[in-house]
Amino acid sequence: MQATGKTLRVLLALALTAGLMLAAGCEKDPQQSSAEADTGPDVADNEQFIPILIYRTGPFAPGGSGIGGGYEDYLVLLNERDGGINGVKLVFEECETAYNTDRGVECYERLKNKGAKGAPVFHPLSTGITYALIDRATRDKIPIISLGYGRTDASDGTVFPYIFPLITNYWSQNTAKIRYIAQTEGGEDKLKGMKIVNLHLKHPYGQETIPVLNKMAEMYGFEVTHLPVPWPGIDQKSLWLQIKKIKPDWVINRNWGISCTVPLREAARIDFPRNRVLGVWWCGSEEDVVPAGDAATGYVTTNFHGVGKDYPVIQDILEHVYGQMKGNISPTRVGSVFYNRGVIHGIVTTEAIRLAQSKYGNRAIGGTEMQWALENLDITEARLIELGAGGLMAPLKTSWRDHEGGGLVRMQQWDGTKWVPLGGWIKPDAELVHGMIKESSAKYAREKGITPRTKPEDGI
Repeated sequence: MQATGKTLRVLLALALTAGLMLAAGCEKDPQQSSAEADTGPDVADNEQFIPILIYRTGPFAPGGSGIGGGYEDYLVLLNERDGGINGVKLVFEECETAYNTDRGVECYERLKNKGAKGAPVFHPLSTGITYALIDRATRDKIPIISLGYGRTDASDGTVFPYIFPLITNYWSQNTAKIRYIAQTEGGEDKLKGMKIVNLHLKHPYGQETIPVLNKMAEMYGFEVTHLPVPWPGIDQKSLWLQIKKIKPDWVINRNWGISCTVPLREAARIDFPRNRVLGVWWCGSEEDVVPAGDAATGYVTTNFHGVGKDYPVIQDILEHVYGQMKGNISPTRVGSVFYNRGVIHGIVTTEAIRLAQSKYGNRAIGGTEMQWALENLDITEARLIELGAGGLMAPLKTSWRDHEGGGLVRMQQWDGTKWVPLGGWIKPDAELVHGMIKESSAKYAREKGITPRTKPEDGI
């Protein structure tokens, strides 16, 4: 049976994506995990165990391997260059989740008691896994950091003492998107009467922003249409036929993994301008745009950190980690979107450990100690410069009430070869977001029989 040109294009696209995922899953040599160490019951108190939930396999491997590689490389950097944190060596162990919620829970249970003090924190790297761990981690008193993802109303620390959607949550991101659209169109008054399509994966992650978009549509008078993308989102032709009929002014691309690339090809097919396709930061990596070729040029996405190698901390990683052949990912991916996001994970985690040591001593840190540190983080611009990360991320300041700690968002545009920043940081609509968070978290508290904290030490 002879394949049509259309069929061949689909097969080639799937083959390319499979190649990327295979590379992502196989690029790490187990012999290179120099920071891995014994994590049995006799592990020394001067070793800080850190669990790494990762997905180097499956349809989302480029994201999981990129973030995990950057995270691990930053830990190795601190060991190789600084001797750890105040003399405490960082040791880590990976557990492969394949972005599967059940496997994520299994990994959590497998790793939570390892190390001298047990696991101090987990990064699930998945909204689904985050939701599944909220009750468990709170009961176990182990913080969960969902950096740029997860359950948005967990930003309310009075109800969710152990969950931290740090830096910026999904609702903050979407208010920044609407503000960017308003800026592009010439003012918030221009939003009235506009049509916006929210093309979202039919998944808890994809559905997380529906409430805030509905609220903003009421506020500004635009029309929002939510189009769910069936998992795994490879075939979106019928959805784009609907989009063609709707004739929206903007399309929000809230997919993930391979499904992020599909809208760019479909937009090109119906001649919808790519600079009016506005992607979530999980659809804003090199792996999302390169397979789309010219169809991706002009595409705009959100982000919450810088891209590229032109940061002292990235140069230090290249010198002290890759120069010693101790990297945890292909060197060609260093400086990419997902890789730099992993470095941010490393910075936030280790700065919290450092802060906890300042109170509890220069030793391994446990869950409740880490929780205190995460509620008292104050990573200033001056500190970021000291870390070699000035401009890589925005300053971050948390409290026992505020587990987000900022909410700033930036935009980037693909020029066909690289991501180009569009302007500076955009502030979210904090008043709207915080009001919605309090309403949603109060409902959750009632359903769960939780008494919200009235002081930091309540329930800890």
